[in-house]
Amino acid sequence: MLRFLFALLFAAVVPAHGQSAASQAATVPPAKRPVLRAEPVGGDDAAIAKAAAAALTASAATSKQPANVLPPAAAKPPVAPPPDKPPSPLDAKPTGDDALRLQIFLDQANFGPGVIDAKPGHFTELAVYAWNEVNGFPVEDWVAVNTAARKAVPNPQAVAVVPDVVKEWLDPDLPTKPSQQVKKKRMSYRSVCEFMSERYHCSEDYLITVNGKRKMENLKVRDSIMVPNITPFEVEKLAEIRHEADPVLSKRHAVVDTKINQVRIFEAMPAALVVAEPGADAPTHIVTRANRGLIASFPITPGQPKFIKYGTWELRGMIELPYWRYDQQLLDTGKRSKDSLNIPPGPNSPVGVIWNGLSKPGIGLHGTANPETIGRARSHGCIRLANWDAIRLPNLIRPGASVEIR
Repeated sequence: MLRFLFALLFAAVVPAHGQSAASQAATVPPAKRPVLRAEPVGGDDAAIAKAAAAALTASAATSKQPANVLPPAAAKPPVAPPPDKPPSPLDAKPTGDDALRLQIFLDQANFGPGVIDAKPGHFTELAVYAWNEVNGFPVEDWVAVNTAARKAVPNPQAVAVVPDVVKEWLDPDLPTKPSQQVKKKRMSYRSVCEFMSERYHCSEDYLITVNGKRKMENLKVRDSIMVPNITPFEVEKLAEIRHEADPVLSKRHAVVDTKINQVRIFEAMPAALVVAEPGADAPTHIVTRANRGLIASFPITPGQPKFIKYGTWELRGMIELPYWRYDQQLLDTGKRSKDSLNIPPGPNSPVGVIWNGLSKPGIGLHGTANPETIGRARSHGCIRLANWDAIRLPNLIRPGASVEIR
């Protein structure tokens, strides 16, 4: 009998003072482990560890566990998991999302990197050189521009909805022969994919890669797709207007460099460069200064060498959505004929959405129907830019400005 009473007494005392580890774990909720998010580029590892420790301390304090029971991870703060795609080095040409945000950053700053495709090439390099020149950094430096781009463009991709206005700018049956194009009211886009790619300064191939071929081939109004996170080129806002001279913009000048395929626009004469004489020792100290005179640069395709008119000319007419006089003899020989056709305006016009004529007849800066060919295919005699770059020119220069072709 005494043995039975002792057993009852032991059972009553143990739960209050000597629970097993398994029983204790079942009655006390575990501490919540903080989830550490990836820090922005430039984050301090020590700061991350400190934040993790603080989060764990707060978690333990709010837990219902006894004070003498520590969560398993309290002794060693967890390390933030590495991101799926580590950032590119700041001191080199970026890749992946970092490349995309760099191109977007440069484009929005009026230093055109060419077609945005997350694959920075020659034109992106030229845009970096120009941006560095303006901001006073060594031209081939990548750290400053990459740092600025990552701060300015945290999200390089965005969701875009196909607008209703695409219906007014779409013509799947747009012919390729000039003799048939003259019968059309407008040189529209041939597909919704083409419309959206030019709207967001990229190529159709890029949108297909990001969104899938089937989706892009069957794209329709109100569908949503992923695009570069950039201010769109809104073709619907263009009008058949002529831009007049401006007291400030008409005093600027542009330099068309046919060797590197770039046009650079200046507010004032560029800063002088120090060039060592042949055989002389290289300067031991070069002072880099910002060239605030340079305000924009864009990729171009120059005319065929036999048709290029080198020299300094005056910018004359600037016309949005121009009709284009198609003269095969002029294209072949540089001499006008009496036989010509008036091609209607539109983004797929051979001169794109704007014509900027020079004082040299028949020569001008204009848009193009094929932005992917900028820098590669030769035009007959003029200077071609992507439509989204060409349409910015009236905001940078106006009739009366000087244009040097060299």
